[in-house]
Amino acid sequence: MSAVTRIMSKFRLAVVQLQVSSVKADNLSKVRRLVKEAAEQGSKVVLLPECFNSPYGTSFFSKYAEKIPGESTQMLSEVAKENKLHLVGGSIPEEDGGKLYNTCAVFGPEGELILKHRKIHLFDIDIPGKIRFQESETLSPGNSLSTFDTPFCRVGVGICYDMRFAELAQLYNRKGCQLLVYPGAFNMTTGPAHWELLQRGRALDNQMYVATASPARDEAASYVAWGHSTVVNPWGEVIAKAGPEESIIYADIDLQYLADIRQQIPISSQRRDDLYAVTAVQQGSG
Repeated sequence: MSAVTRIMSKFRLAVVQLQVSSVKADNLSKVRRLVKEAAEQGSKVVLLPECFNSPYGTSFFSKYAEKIPGESTQMLSEVAKENKLHLVGGSIPEEDGGKLYNTCAVFGPEGELILKHRKIHLFDIDIPGKIRFQESETLSPGNSLSTFDTPFCRVGVGICYDMRFAELAQLYNRKGCQLLVYPGAFNMTTGPAHWELLQRGRALDNQMYVATASPARDEAASYVAWGHSTVVNPWGEVIAKAGPEESIIYADIDLQYLADIRQQIPISSQRRDDLYAVTAVQQGSG
């Protein structure tokens, strides 16, 4: 393996667990500062949380919604360019054509918009005595699989509830992804029960790195996020994990290690495509 190949097979990922307030300008300012801090620590890809520019909740989506491009994505573009990195912009409420979406915008090192992922699976749950939440009351679902390429690897994008759907991760695997990123805001009911379990499952089933970015916990918020942003390796091990408070976690992504795992346990070549298959009905990415 050449020196260049060795260098390109590893990169640092940063996950920003942001304390989100009701003041959009403060949230954007804090993102600027924390992404710069992550870049100074050698990060080449930075992941932000779901709904990083506004409180999370159906009553907030229309108030904070923006066009893309708009104020928040302009800031993301500038920050990505200033720090020469790939910035996965968590998600923001997006308004387009009279509809609202929960949307992740990804920017490259020159500040270019390279991807826009609209949350595919809307978070509609009802657990009696615990939590009821219906994103579909205000949001519309996206209809595209979303991947982007870095100099290191291909990355698949989902948002929060998207992580519960194993088929999406399997399709990203088939598309050549080695890292999955899920900005998400699990709550105090589903967080302790399923947050880490789902990430480890997606990583192990697909022999990929999986990273999640949650908002920091705010006990006074109408929707209390679990926090605990996490990075899991292809062996299913947690290699970085935040607590409930605002923080940045780092993980060195080792693509040679990933390749070794896939060679040692070659499930991709052992699938029985003559018996079963997971296929995308709609092709397209973005």
